[in-house]
Amino acid sequence: MTQTQTAHGAPNSLDGDADAELDQLYADFAAADMTPLWTQRDDLMPTTPQPAAIPTLWRWSTLLPLAERSGALVPVGRGGERRAIALANPGIKGQPYTTATLWTAIQYLGPRETATAHRHVQAAFRFVVEGAGVWTNVEGDAVAMTRGDLLLTPGWHFHEHHNTTDHPMAWIDGLDIPLVDQLDAGFFELGSNQLATTATPERSQGERLWGHPGLSPLIEPERDSSPLMAYRWEHTDAALREQLALEAEGGRATPEPGHAAVRFTNPLDGRDALRTIRTEMHRIRGGTTTAVVRTVGSAVWQVFEGSGTVRVGDQTWEAGAGDLFAVPSWAPVSITAEDRHLDLFRFSDEPVYAALGLARRCVEGTQR
Repeated sequence: MTQTQTAHGAPNSLDGDADAELDQLYADFAAADMTPLWTQRDDLMPTTPQPAAIPTLWRWSTLLPLAERSGALVPVGRGGERRAIALANPGIKGQPYTTATLWTAIQYLGPRETATAHRHVQAAFRFVVEGAGVWTNVEGDAVAMTRGDLLLTPGWHFHEHHNTTDHPMAWIDGLDIPLVDQLDAGFFELGSNQLATTATPERSQGERLWGHPGLSPLIEPERDSSPLMAYRWEHTDAALREQLALEAEGGRATPEPGHAAVRFTNPLDGRDALRTIRTEMHRIRGGTTTAVVRTVGSAVWQVFEGSGTVRVGDQTWEAGAGDLFAVPSWAPVSITAEDRHLDLFRFSDEPVYAALGLARRCVEGTQR
């Protein structure tokens, strides 16, 4: 019997009865909430990642004034409420997500304001691009927030914020909210309406215990994430500066010429400081252009200091201090620093992809 292709893509005879039987089969599939693979193959297994998120830039000059306006109009509420405004990727319709797995927001705390305690299973951090005077209390440990610092809030840690000054402060929050949502693993709990502590120490308890390079106290930490809640700019700056200095002396100290980078790690095991979020700081020497890189998984970058040209996918932007941009999965990214060095903070979902065996990276056409 002669065979041909039906509109459904499956081989079938020219016999009218068989056509009717096939139509009934597809109707029965639908009634049983089933979908045959042969009608979905391209959608289920694309040749390369096809993210819904698109390359997007948010300018600090837009974000900060809007946050300031919210500070005048929207009070900070009890426990679960924060004055945080999410960066919503226009490619992900109906969700306040920066990428498919990462959530980013600018948080704003006014003079003498407090944001009382809550906790959630989502991992979180704060990165300060400017300002000082706010302490974030993590499980009752008061941690100062100052310019250039990375502050951690691992999952299921109670945390609260208090501004001790007569001026407001803004910073960025990063969380794995979309990832936890997709996994149906979210838990949230309000804490006390009273601050656990109003102390304002220069160094937190965690820093006093765990902030000594190569040295750890012989005690068991309470969580399996990093016990160090603060990674200070003075140490990050020194590490980046020495990488470039050693490179200039002829040493092999940087990931690529003119591009220094560090990853924030757990002092106990050298793994990522947060289990589901990778955090890094990059310094690009003036006049340097980085290699074009594609990575499975998404990232968000914030310019900390300096200015340069950013190319993500088919988008090109001139970016300066405070500006943030999203890099969707497998989108090519390259950055050029202007006359002076360019510092950028980056966070990504790479630990998740590595744990699942899905990590892939391509540098200028070479996969590894």
